[in-house]
Amino acid sequence: MADVPIWTKFAVAGLGGASGWMFCHPFDVVKVRMQISAQPGMNLLSGLKMVHANEGVPGLYSGLSAALTRQFTYTTSRIGLYDVIRTRLTEPGQDMSLGKKLSIGVMSGGIAATVCCPVEVSLVRMQADGVASAAEKRGYKHVFDALYRIATEEGVRALWSGAAPTVARGAVVSMSQISTYDHCKTMLKSSGMKDGVPTHLTASTISAIIYCTASLPLDITKTRMQNQRPLPDGSMPYKSMLHALVQIPRSEGVLALWRGYIPYFARGGGHTITMFLFVEQYKKMFAKAYA
Repeated sequence: MADVPIWTKFAVAGLGGASGWMFCHPFDVVKVRMQISAQPGMNLLSGLKMVHANEGVPGLYSGLSAALTRQFTYTTSRIGLYDVIRTRLTEPGQDMSLGKKLSIGVMSGGIAATVCCPVEVSLVRMQADGVASAAEKRGYKHVFDALYRIATEEGVRALWSGAAPTVARGAVVSMSQISTYDHCKTMLKSSGMKDGVPTHLTASTISAIIYCTASLPLDITKTRMQNQRPLPDGSMPYKSMLHALVQIPRSEGVLALWRGYIPYFARGGGHTITMFLFVEQYKKMFAKAYA
């Protein structure tokens, strides 16, 4: 998309992210419910059934306003920035090394995650509300109500709760998702595959597996820290990202860092695949519009 305006890169990212997300949101709800529970046993199917039985279809889409806001902010920023920076640093007619692609992924993901952390906090809390007791329900009406109430009731700093794992996860996600998709697509095309849906599907599937495996531990620490409440003595269960990464496996076992992998892949892997498929189609649409 080098011959179209820069803003279209961000538009493609936001539209692709939001379009792909509509298929995956229920899996994200179950993933969050599994991560905030210290007791194993829930799986993807039982989680979907439980949420549907207790809260109906709306429960499967709890926090959707925050999720879509996240796509139009975080996803737009990280993919848009990656595309802009990559284009600026690539010589015409040449490709970029994997190392440089990974570096750009870390940079774009970190910047986007820092800016969009308040939306992430709102999303996690809205999704976690469904399993909270009546006394602990926060009852946010929508993402903007959540943002306002968190800032006024807990202070502006609370909007960046879990910022360290959020930024770390954002950097890892963009590095393992966007950069690997970009590189896999280039390799597949150089091997003889045409630039079409089969190539995009294959590259995005490989990217989805790498991304989910690498980012889930950070996603769990982020979710726990953003949803944590003070203990009776006033202290927080998790003091930092490193503390959470040590404390969770120590008290719940190492595999707890990959708890909910199936719903996480259904959500994160599924979104990776659908997002890139939509992104490629939107790229073609804008390219034709500016041809």
